[in-house]
Amino acid sequence: MPELPEVETIVRDLRPFLVGRRIGRVTLSHDDVLRGVTRRRLVRRLTGSTILAVTRRAKHAVLEMEKARLIVQPGMTGSLMVHRRALTPDEAKYAVLRAELGRGQELVYRDVRRLGTLLLLDAKAWTRYTRAIGPEPLDDDFTVEQFVSGLGRSRQAIKKVIMDQRHLAGVGNIYANEALFSAGIDPSKPALLLTPEDHIKLHAEIRRILNAAIASNGTTFRDYRRGTGDTGSFQLELQVYGREGEPCRVCGTRLSGTHAIDGRTTVFCHRCQH
Repeated sequence: MPELPEVETIVRDLRPFLVGRRIGRVTLSHDDVLRGVTRRRLVRRLTGSTILAVTRRAKHAVLEMEKARLIVQPGMTGSLMVHRRALTPDEAKYAVLRAELGRGQELVYRDVRRLGTLLLLDAKAWTRYTRAIGPEPLDDDFTVEQFVSGLGRSRQAIKKVIMDQRHLAGVGNIYANEALFSAGIDPSKPALLLTPEDHIKLHAEIRRILNAAIASNGTTFRDYRRGTGDTGSFQLELQVYGREGEPCRVCGTRLSGTHAIDGRTTVFCHRCQH
């Protein structure tokens, strides 16, 4: 699933093309990506609306309009981009949401397996929704103290805790693996056993790696595409994720992998993350 850097890249790519644009005809091919809104209401609210802002919250792209916000969580196979030409048959085949912008352009949410979600929330509903999500790790006021308070006294593995969107926004499996490796922390270590030094290192590495991934326009293994349709390149800089069985780039030890922590692949170095 696209994480904070991927969604931030999409938002930055789309913002210049969307802000101030008025949405014309809207079509939706499938209802199964909708959450809490009907097809009829979504189409009615979007048609004729002007896009006032394009932002990100956690792993969501947010299109703010006069009376509602369209929230897009791309999922594993979703993409959101502005097309400035007619869609090819392959592009149209998996185009779930299409919103005309005029001058032959349209905003298209494409999702091959339809694993993403679309929400339409008014101001009050959005406030409730965003309040349930943890702090943004790249905000200027995200301090070590705030980070530690979010961890609480959890006995869960630190990897699982930092991936919990209630505690920290936008961090998923790729960047949890990378941050824990760079901080030298065993991903299975209970959060309450982290030392003050661990807190400082992990806080710094989460921020550093997320910023580096944004600078490289995210990580593409298969489906993720930028708002321009191009791929990201941070996969070339990954230290552990996707490298199980390969030598550690720091010490040469063979990297280990497990699904025992949270059901997803965790790759780590026994020597560097002692």
